[in-house]
Amino acid sequence: MRLLYRTFQDPAFQDQPLLIRSWQPSDRQDAAEVIRGVLAEYGLGWEPQGADRDVLEVESCYLERGGEFWVVEQSGILLGTSAYYPIQRAEKAVEIRKMYLHPKVRGKGLGQFLLEQLEAAIAMRGYRQIWIETASVLKEAVQLYEKNGYIPATGVETPRCDRVYVKQLVISSPCPTRSHEPSVHGQAVNESFR
Repeated sequence: MRLLYRTFQDPAFQDQPLLIRSWQPSDRQDAAEVIRGVLAEYGLGWEPQGADRDVLEVESCYLERGGEFWVVEQSGILLGTSAYYPIQRAEKAVEIRKMYLHPKVRGKGLGQFLLEQLEAAIAMRGYRQIWIETASVLKEAVQLYEKNGYIPATGVETPRCDRVYVKQLVISSPCPTRSHEPSVHGQAVNESFR
């Protein structure tokens, strides 16, 4: 498992920065509570035997399948989640899942930052296509995905979702002497983050 530690820098969180890190087994219940709370806020049900089983079984649903599950915390309190894992919809494809943020940290650019970090990590691992399923009621998420070049597609697989998006990542070589490097939005991706 690759350990991830990133700090989200924003003046709103100057005194207590947000830490984005790899999920640990001790995060299981807190991650579930964040997701359950956001779903309830939007009138969507928590489905521990269905769409949300993966949150309770992160090891087998993400880590053992070659995916990653990240959490966002502030002063030891979990305030968000984001994850992805490989899927069979296309060659070298992944699905971004469980991108949920507590209301306290929304509206400050964290969702955009998390999506950029996910895309960079996915590109660095050689994946070329990203799928995302969501529900229309999650208006902020829909706007975020569309703003970032996700194209509406067909084939929703999760019952509570009514939208599915896909985005192609471009693998390019910015300089003839360099090996192929992944890029997102035409910009080279590397391991250094904000």
